[in-house]
Amino acid sequence: MKRIFSMAALVALTAAGAATQAQAATAVAALDVNSAYVWRGMTSNNGLVLQPSMDVSANGFAFNVWANYDVDDYDGLAEENKFSEIDLTASYAFKLGAVDASVGVIEYTYPSTNPDAGSRSLPSTEEVFFGLGYDLGHGFSVSTKVYYDFDQVDDFYVTAGLGYSYSLNDKTTLGLSGMISYAGENWAEVVGGTDSGFFNYTLTASAKYLVTDAFAVSANINYTDSMDDDVFPDETVDTTVYGGISLTYTF
Repeated sequence: MKRIFSMAALVALTAAGAATQAQAATAVAALDVNSAYVWRGMTSNNGLVLQPSMDVSANGFAFNVWANYDVDDYDGLAEENKFSEIDLTASYAFKLGAVDASVGVIEYTYPSTNPDAGSRSLPSTEEVFFGLGYDLGHGFSVSTKVYYDFDQVDDFYVTAGLGYSYSLNDKTTLGLSGMISYAGENWAEVVGGTDSGFFNYTLTASAKYLVTDAFAVSANINYTDSMDDDVFPDETVDTTVYGGISLTYTF
């Protein structure tokens, strides 16, 4: 009931904000096709996955629905041809001077979770988050985001990132980015760790091409790994290299 109430409240707030200027609303539909599903360095599936999503935003308010569909099965953690996860996110983005800021709440649900999957398979849970981003100019930007799971894990996960983008022309953009994370002891226990500390890092290279003003195709390749064996044991890192393509359409 707690999860339903908090999500309903934020969804209502999102709808109210969007209603103030309905003509300003934007909807983006996306489909990601990835070689694996890796989240915070943890492998949920090391085989092919489809990840559809829909995002509706207006006046800083946004609501997102995201899902993971497992085409392949994976070591008891994922069953083939089933949706293993559906997430709901309500958020608000605003400016703090020259800094981009955002706050929100995420509900993670696992409709086909295998009860025998072990510690990595979590029941439905919720997080709140707060993020900051700053444009350094010349294509560079920095960002940080703090997540706090107040339901099942009762702990925090913090990221810090540096990104670079370069426009080849009006239609093509290349990108490079790096991210490191720090997690509390309870988050470390999820993957068999024993202490809080630096959790994982991810390096990403990407390319995006605008087919039309509304339709875009992008591709990415990622490398991720543990940063501290006491926090995220190396032997539990199943996938380090993964990538995919993404199709997006803006209405």
